[in-house]
Amino acid sequence: MTSVADPLEQLSLAELRQRTSIKWRQYPADVLPLWVAEMDVVLAEPVVEAVSVAMRRGDTGYPVGTAYAEALAGFAERRWGWSGVDVGRTALVPDVMQGVVETVRLVTDPGDTVVVSAPVYPPFAAFVAHDGRRVVEAALSAEGRLDVDDLDRLLGEAVAGGGRAAYLMSNPHNPTGAVHTRAELEAVAAVARRHGARVVADEIHAPLVLDGASFTPYLSVAGAEDAFAVTSASKTWNLAGLKAAVLVAGPEAADDLARLPEEVGHGASHVAVLAHTAAMAHGEPWLDALLAGLAGKRALLGDLVAEHLPGVGFTHPEGTYLAWLDCRSLGLPSGGETTVDGPGEMTDLAGPARFFLDEARVALSAGHAFGTGGAGHVRLNYATTTEVLTEALTRAGAAVARRRGSRRGGQGDLEPGQRP
Repeated sequence: MTSVADPLEQLSLAELRQRTSIKWRQYPADVLPLWVAEMDVVLAEPVVEAVSVAMRRGDTGYPVGTAYAEALAGFAERRWGWSGVDVGRTALVPDVMQGVVETVRLVTDPGDTVVVSAPVYPPFAAFVAHDGRRVVEAALSAEGRLDVDDLDRLLGEAVAGGGRAAYLMSNPHNPTGAVHTRAELEAVAAVARRHGARVVADEIHAPLVLDGASFTPYLSVAGAEDAFAVTSASKTWNLAGLKAAVLVAGPEAADDLARLPEEVGHGASHVAVLAHTAAMAHGEPWLDALLAGLAGKRALLGDLVAEHLPGVGFTHPEGTYLAWLDCRSLGLPSGGETTVDGPGEMTDLAGPARFFLDEARVALSAGHAFGTGGAGHVRLNYATTTEVLTEALTRAGAAVARRRGSRRGGQGDLEPGQRP
């Protein structure tokens, strides 16, 4: 197998600043962006080749066929030993969140309850609530893992009045980086079955599991036969701007999948399908190099937090390239809690994220946007170069030190944007 260099260490900061996507253009040029889930990587060569060939051929029409689903099926069997992706029970969807919304429409009605485990990816609440469903937040444990007892209670309450209910799950969990174990997923399936609730699993980060954990597809566990999973190559191979995803139905959900409106599949890009298919079919050497690089960055981040932000809680992520940092010990404004009708965009900054942007020129995702339990936290994307990660944490630590120094000097609490 061809050796691939660490994709995270191939680009300079000057080269990264030439990018025109939201990560690098949302904030001024002096800000180091460690917020939205885009990686600072060179792309996998099979992906570059697939897109380049399409451009040379003028192959930019409409998508057709099942090649993407077939590539996913092969990847799942090689990577996780799971042969459960039946291409006949899949559908092409524009992206994971659109696939989630369309699936929730299949298994619930307006006014029904959708439970999420918060803090969780902000669009879960925003997208589902905007579609007329009632979003209810189950708790995570103190360790950032699923609280199945709380899920059991809330699903029971949801169906007590005669309506339908669904559980929208992030597997692995964004933002804590927890990779759910088979036992945890089996417990979720048992609870959902008991209450007649349907599970929709967002598995977009599934390939991004680091050493020390292993990924279990939700549809592979007993009791999940009536569930759905939605996944994509976008997060793993840094293809968010190339829109395409696959919706997979369990064997007992095939009839529901058949009701998916035909027009849903028309939103995916043909070029994106080619790119995602190439990634899953031929991009594993690149992925292995990425995972090795991410493991190193995870260790580096732990060291940098201990050195520059002592007292900040660092939830050791098992998967994703996202770290959940508890900044409540720093004495910064928390930002308050949000509700499901509140800010759904991670550009709505308050609390520690606002402080680090204003005082350190480092952009992080504000914890309050992730729902209950997120206030006083930030989410940090560590899929970047050693240079950028080190400079960002150094800046953050210096900003906190300045603030503490000013408080000892009798100046009191600084408002965001004020400098001593």
